[in-house]
Amino acid sequence: MGEMNTAELLVRCLENEGVRYIFGVPGEENLDVLEALQHSSIQFITTRHEQGAAFMADVYGRLTGQAGICLSTLGPGATNLMTGVADANLDRAPLIAITGQVGTDRMHIESHQYLDLVAMFAPVTKWNAQIVRPSNTAEIIRKAFKLAQSEKPGAVHIDLPENIAAMPVVGKPLTTDNIEKTYASFHSIERAAIAISNAKNPLILVGNGAIRANASEMVTKFATQLGIPVANTFMGKGVIPFEHPLALWAVGLQQRDYISCGFDQADLVIAIGYDLIEYSPKKWNPEGTIPIIHIDGTPSEVDSSYIPIAEVVGDISDALQEILDRSDRTDKPVPQSLGLRAEIRADYAQYAADDGFPIKPQKIVYDLRQVMGPNDIVISDVGAHKMWMARHYHCHRPNTCIISNGFAAMGIAIPGAIAAKLVHPTHKVVAVTGDGGFMMNCQELETALRVGTPFVTIIFNDGGYGLIEWKQQNHFGHSSFVKFGNPDFVKFAESMGLKGYRVESCTDLIPTLKEALAQDVPTVIDCPVDYRENLRFTQRSGDLSCTI
Repeated sequence: MGEMNTAELLVRCLENEGVRYIFGVPGEENLDVLEALQHSSIQFITTRHEQGAAFMADVYGRLTGQAGICLSTLGPGATNLMTGVADANLDRAPLIAITGQVGTDRMHIESHQYLDLVAMFAPVTKWNAQIVRPSNTAEIIRKAFKLAQSEKPGAVHIDLPENIAAMPVVGKPLTTDNIEKTYASFHSIERAAIAISNAKNPLILVGNGAIRANASEMVTKFATQLGIPVANTFMGKGVIPFEHPLALWAVGLQQRDYISCGFDQADLVIAIGYDLIEYSPKKWNPEGTIPIIHIDGTPSEVDSSYIPIAEVVGDISDALQEILDRSDRTDKPVPQSLGLRAEIRADYAQYAADDGFPIKPQKIVYDLRQVMGPNDIVISDVGAHKMWMARHYHCHRPNTCIISNGFAAMGIAIPGAIAAKLVHPTHKVVAVTGDGGFMMNCQELETALRVGTPFVTIIFNDGGYGLIEWKQQNHFGHSSFVKFGNPDFVKFAESMGLKGYRVESCTDLIPTLKEALAQDVPTVIDCPVDYRENLRFTQRSGDLSCTI
């Protein structure tokens, strides 16, 4: 290629990696990158806050497996980016953050808006680097993508000083690589097969790693043929269809639930694509006494409650097929934990006809599930509603309910819904959020309108930080410092050119959702929620006894 500047080479490298979108905010120190994008096939999506840009890249990466890209300037722009970058890193979503920076001639002195961004981003990324030689640009970009997208995926940061961005360079993008599958050892497969064959009451725990490995079909086949029930983490929803007779739905609440009885009774847990960051093993194996088989693309983390008797490390689908071929469970009794399914389903169904108002969170989630199709997507924000979405919103397919449960950052739902609609423009998309999370990134609804990504935002409105109130009441019997006021959400939506709705009775919710989903602009639904259910659930779970 002929001579260009570093920013132009960087953009060509991004094109070579298949980048379609960059989310970000323009700044003085990234002017050359923005100019290079003028002549690029990449669409730059101007966001209203850098955190929103990072969340969009985060969810884009999680849904596609390809690194989402976000861009900011230096100083406050970069610090605003960090929450979304950290979220992607702990949620194992491939993301590359690019920051503008002061020129290298200003870094040795106190300088306006200068921070050592490489040092700052180091704790929240897999790797990061500053481009200090234009000729190294192609290598740095290729390495960034390779690391961001390889197991376990996560965030990478690239810092580009403004004088380096403008420097001339001769170069070209590097060839992208095809990552070959790795296969588990026969020894580990044999050990796993023997343990599974001998277990009387095994239980499968499946996590987001199985979704990233596209192993849903194989996990379902494995469980079905061996007759082993399956519980999924919040981020493992849809790996096995929730209607499957072996599906025990979600595990991950910080207190006992029906599924806790399944772990109490299990004499073997088969962890498939399970990441300890999703749900600590100390919650389901506090004494470290349950034997565990670890099946994943990477070795297990060290934890006193998670010490596998066999680690099957390699391609998940291949490993499951090899274990299946060697396991003999034809004469085994039906596991006791299967009896839990009837109780779990009965608990879910009891809210179908509930007509209370404000609406119980279980009923909101139940009605939302009735309206959404098997391939439609919900993005859950973080708060009390996330607990109910995790427990009651059940999935037919992987990646149709996106929950942040690694970093668990509030404010992800609305930016995430924009990314989901860009990835799947024909699918219905709903952002589920509390009023606290809504106000953290509601400005991105203007971005959604501008770029043409219509989706529905449903607000669980309780006038406070409901999850913290729940925890305070559990610990101290009262709450403090959690209440706040809200704007008129309908007028707020209308002021931005959106459609706004307010739910005023339980029977309003389904028709309102259907009407909102039919709009060609983003919509906002203000739905009062009865969070007295939080403490009621805590009381029931505290009294739970395992009799199945």
